[in-house]
Amino acid sequence: MAQSTGSARLAIVAGLTMIGIYAVQFVAARFSLREHLTVTDMVVLRFAGAGAAFLPLVWRSGFARIRALGWRRALALAALAGLPYPLIINWGLTYAPAVHGAALCPASIVFFSFLLSIFQERASHQRTIGVATIIVGLLLFIAPARGSYEVLLGDLLFVGSGLMFSAYATLVRQWRIDPVTATAAVVLLSCLPLPFLALFAPSGLHAAAGVEIVGQVIIQGLLAGAAAMFLYTYIVGQLGSQAASLFMPGVPIATVVVGMVVLGETPTPIQFAAVAIMAAGMGFSAMARRAARAV
Repeated sequence: MAQSTGSARLAIVAGLTMIGIYAVQFVAARFSLREHLTVTDMVVLRFAGAGAAFLPLVWRSGFARIRALGWRRALALAALAGLPYPLIINWGLTYAPAVHGAALCPASIVFFSFLLSIFQERASHQRTIGVATIIVGLLLFIAPARGSYEVLLGDLLFVGSGLMFSAYATLVRQWRIDPVTATAAVVLLSCLPLPFLALFAPSGLHAAAGVEIVGQVIIQGLLAGAAAMFLYTYIVGQLGSQAASLFMPGVPIATVVVGMVVLGETPTPIQFAAVAIMAAGMGFSAMARRAARAV
């Protein structure tokens, strides 16, 4: 019991750390995408940093971990949470404000994690109500974007990224993969196309300051690409994919604050209400899970 309580506390600390990382990631990405860097630049910097973080691990253990996982499973995980995942999010950030991504990506992860989990476990009425509340918040948040097709496209890309990441978390849980192996496989396979992107994709690296490039390597690569991925996978292993997704309501709240200060992007009153509704839905679902575990 004590060990289980200690693991749960570590998972909570991991979740709070992850919230801070993702909030900074969205704002930093939006800032550079508005200024100098392209979508592919951000992806290259992300996995260059993450690859550097995991290179010692892969070098020490060779490919033993990935071979044990299986290349098909490794490719599946990389397709869902590897290079295509931040590519879609960064593409969305070229059309929509950072707070849109910070609100819609986490809420979509919770929603799709719920849908994928109902095939494996029965959902309580309270959790179902919580997810329904999230859907209301999602629709309310997207509604003002209907007048701008660019913003709506960005919002839809964010929702699609949520589906991808929830599928990744579900597979990690179903295949019982440890967080180091899963993250190393995703990062390693995502690094393979980077030389081609660096050589042939449009780039704005030449116009960016060295401090900005190094900062994005740290934020997008070391923190978001490696640390946050590891933390989320660790939480999934400890608490399950649904519980891991329930840390996400803190991301839009933190991003709203940081985005207002750094980017000057202030959500509309309706979007503030939508964020509150989505956070309430996620919190309601979290209480449902705690009540179910106490029975």
